[in-house]
Amino acid sequence: MSIGESLAEARRQAGLTIGQVSHQTRIRESIIRDIEQDDFTACGGDFYARGHIRSIAAAVGADPVPLISAYDAEHGPPGARRAAEVFEPSRPVKIREPHSPSLSLIVAVVLLAIIGFGAYRLVSHNSGRSNPPKADTAASHRATASSTPSAHPSPSPTPTRSDVVIQLTANEDCWVLLTRQSDGSQIFMGVIPAGSSRTWTEKKAVDMRLGNPPGVVLTVDGKLQSTNVNNPETLSFSPPSG
Repeated sequence: MSIGESLAEARRQAGLTIGQVSHQTRIRESIIRDIEQDDFTACGGDFYARGHIRSIAAAVGADPVPLISAYDAEHGPPGARRAAEVFEPSRPVKIREPHSPSLSLIVAVVLLAIIGFGAYRLVSHNSGRSNPPKADTAASHRATASSTPSAHPSPSPTPTRSDVVIQLTANEDCWVLLTRQSDGSQIFMGVIPAGSSRTWTEKKAVDMRLGNPPGVVLTVDGKLQSTNVNNPETLSFSPPSG
């Protein structure tokens, strides 16, 4: 019996629907259906596929150990592929070397700059001789400016907090799924590479699915959040009330 057939049989024996398993594990129903058909492409990689298998097995009362062993036998043990290979481009990137400008172009630019500077000096000199400054007018402008009281801007009101601010810093590669609770719409799905950070600002409650909780540092509204140290998990966050 395959991995998917074993999980499906255990779910039926437990009297659970796919929707109930999805609610317990926070894994989308479409992914659970694919796994029961032995299709793991939607999991986002071997690491997350193993995590989904463990979560579903725990929900339906199955032993995850033989299922993980069967997955490793089919897809290779953990760590068979280096993490750097995931981010290497399939084709080498060609970097074009910059071409240095020709000597004739440099000489032309310098000559144009000298001619332009000379013309500017000539025009400025003639303009200064034909239009001497008017002392009385300048003095009257200064007197008017000094007599006019300066306006003091009123302080802007302090903004009220109505958003939830989520910041995730990855110490290791971590797959993240962020959805809105109101309609289940997807805000973000992908891998946050190690050494990078991502920030989301949302006005409504959200659910966050973490594929590698021990590998991230998570703060919500500036407060550090505790994460599961063993399995993928889903966290829920809401904007502050009031």
